[in-house]
Amino acid sequence: MRALVLGARGAVGSAASAALRGRGHEVIGAGRRAPDDGVSIDATTAAGLTRLADEARRADVVLDASGLELAVVQAAVGSTPLVDVSATAAHLEQLATGVPDGGAALLGAGIAPGLSTVLIRVLDPAPGDEIDLAVGLGAGEAHGAAAVDWAVRLAGATLYAAPEPHPIVNFRTRRRLPLPGATPRTHLRADFPDDLLIGRPSGVDVRSWLAMDSRVATAALGLVGALPALAPLLRSAPHLGGHAWSVSAIHRGSGWALAATGVGQSDATGRLAALAAERLVTLGLRGPVTMADAVGADELELAGGLRLHWQEASR
Repeated sequence: MRALVLGARGAVGSAASAALRGRGHEVIGAGRRAPDDGVSIDATTAAGLTRLADEARRADVVLDASGLELAVVQAAVGSTPLVDVSATAAHLEQLATGVPDGGAALLGAGIAPGLSTVLIRVLDPAPGDEIDLAVGLGAGEAHGAAAVDWAVRLAGATLYAAPEPHPIVNFRTRRRLPLPGATPRTHLRADFPDDLLIGRPSGVDVRSWLAMDSRVATAALGLVGALPALAPLLRSAPHLGGHAWSVSAIHRGSGWALAATGVGQSDATGRLAALAAERLVTLGLRGPVTMADAVGADELELAGGLRLHWQEASR
């Protein structure tokens, strides 16, 4: 398989490239500055989009880890299958409606969304059921600019695709949810697009929540949720915490939860995106799909560095 990786110099893109090569695939790395043995593609310019279209025609799959969230990237890629690691619901919905005939777009590959959609599907919720998705991130990890900007944009904004009939503002609603192997922790409502990707199509209400491993960092998110003008301070916040992450899908009716844990969010996102790209091509999927359509729970550990845990959640 020949994979073109956009944003190959970044934390997620470099991890995805390494994982693809480790699985025996040819990787062409791309970025505004060409990686070693890669190509220079600036998708914000007409010349860059022309180069992208040329390279995409020679690839079996394009993995977009650039964080640019530009619809013109999908247009340039054309019918070559596209894997996007974005966590922005509006962008992913736009990609879903823009898949060309014969093309494919895997929406939100990575931890959340991505791995999260697989966990939700394993719980096999019925229409009308409610799922809480608890995302725990290490506050000590230095994330790329795109990930930090995503958090800054959420502060004070309403969720794009919430199941409630009224607006929900990011980081303002709290709920105590379990963490794998730990006591329940306060989580803040956050706009991960799992309700859009897997909840709404199946008639299930999915509510996503975020907590950092540092209670101080979680409190800081709550503060910028209440006072959005402070959100730019997140770009210079100290990294006080660890590097572990967890994602738990919790069925409110049964109380059962399926969780995944690992260390290094960016690395795990890249490895999971690489696995998703491989499966997208192997299965020959077409149209808009999620990781849950491409990767089964029994395949997740092929990505390496993660563990699955069943637990009975506190009600």
